[in-house]
Order: sequence, then C-alpha cells, then structure tokens
Amino acid sequence: MGERMKNIVKGEALRLDGLIAYQEGQVVSRTLAQNPHVSLTLFAFEKGEEISTHASGGDALATVLEGTGRFTVGGEPHILRQGESLVMPANIPHAVYGAERFKMLLTVVF
Repeated sequence: MGERMKNIVKGEALRLDGLIAYQEGQVVSRTLAQNPHVSLTLFAFEKGEEISTHASGGDALATVLEGTGRFTVGGEPHILRQGESLVMPANIPHAVYGAERFKMLLTVVF
C-alpha cells in the first residue's frame, strides 16, 4: 500500500490555501489523497477560468478557502465565498467558475 496522503507535509500545522498558487489563465490542482473511497484536491482558479459541466460518481464537498467562486449544480447557480461550503451530489451535473480568483478544497466521497 502506498502513501495515503501525498503532496503535503505531515505532522505540522499548515494553511491549505498556501499549498497551491494561482497561475494566469489556468485552473491549478494539487491532489492530496486519491483512492477508491475518497479524493482530496486543492484548486486555484484564476478569475474567469472554469471547469465545465460534468458529473461525479461521488458526493463532492467544495469548501472555498479564499476568494469567490460560482458553482452551478443541476442548473442552479450558487455563489460561495471564503469559509463557505456546498455539497454537489453524485451523478448531478455541476460546473465551477472563478467569479474572481479563488481557492477551494474539494472532497469527494465515493
């Protein structure tokens, strides 16, 4: 069995928003854990960048760490700001858009 968590220092206090940097014109991601049961991924969205509509096989909990993002779930838009979270249910189409620069932690439970 390999490492359960990767790309992250263990046993030290840290700020998740400091583990990923913005890149002009891009959505940047950093996987922290990935297995058949759960996925933890940090994202940094530049303003105007997006992940187009798709569906996931698991329930996805998005937690905004910095900035403001627009999440469209089943056709309904939601604006989330720092400290706010939203569950995007499994198999329901959703999209994510950088209303401004923002960072989030995405936890998917399969």
